Amino acid sequence: MTQSSNPEIGKRVRTGAFFSNVHDQGSGPPVMLLHGSGAGVSAWANWRLLLPVLSKGRRVVAPDLFGFGYTDRPADAGNNAHYRMDAWVQQAVDVLDALGLEQADVVGNSFGGALALALAIAHPTRVRRLVLMGSVGVPFEITPGLEAAWGYTPSLENMRRLLDVFAFDRSRVTDELAQLRYQASIQPGFQESFGAMFPAPRQRWVDAMVSPEHAIRALPHHTLVVHGREDAVIPVATSLALAQHIPRSQLHVFGQCGHWTQIEHAARFAQLLENFFAEADASAAA
Repeated sequence: MTQSSNPEIGKRVRTGAFFSNVHDQGSGPPVMLLHGSGAGVSAWANWRLLLPVLSKGRRVVAPDLFGFGYTDRPADAGNNAHYRMDAWVQQAVDVLDALGLEQADVVGNSFGGALALALAIAHPTRVRRLVLMGSVGVPFEITPGLEAAWGYTPSLENMRRLLDVFAFDRSRVTDELAQLRYQASIQPGFQESFGAMFPAPRQRWVDAMVSPEHAIRALPHHTLVVHGREDAVIPVATSLALAQHIPRSQLHVFGQCGHWTQIEHAARFAQLLENFFAEADASAAA
């Protein structure tokens, strides 16, 4: 497929031993978007409403993380050993290096939030400002919603049930959306790698994404923590903990919002990001 026939496909960028599918749009201060771990997810599926808005005045980089979307998969994609936080952190660094970006604002959603947090801890100079949205990264007991998301097996009915969990506003969970996400989940190789990432018992994968509290408390970055109040996948308590731990943080909780802040409140979320990043722009220009 080409980008013209499939909007989920960006450009191929060499990242270590494999090529990553990366959306690279706009110009200006760089922003990296790190997607979540839902079935059939890709950078475009996660960020499709934000990309055209944020890229009006910024260079927006959104990779398909290893094991997801149209980034290369290993020959043994069903081997769980491939899918580790340090490997995803290295991929993020490799994307920045390949694109000649010394530093970027980083936005992480859910699993991508745990990755953004780990990236900022391991490579603090590569991150200017940090945004954690519905983020993993601190300890919590796995929710029935996350158990269902990671335990997904492909069927249209299972996708309908899953989308009901993700969105507060059920009017957004249309048959058309369920069909699109279901078709995405059955692309060649997608379910093989997804099924290998988070096998039962799944609490251990929540625990594997936790960053040490002392390292979180030592973060120097200005951080925006965002959560949907009715999120049934990642409990809002995780964002309360992150906001308490990170010294230079602010917390924004969207009411009547589930796990899809970037979709359910797309315009307000984009404006929130723009305001947050603009403060850093003004400081850099001063």
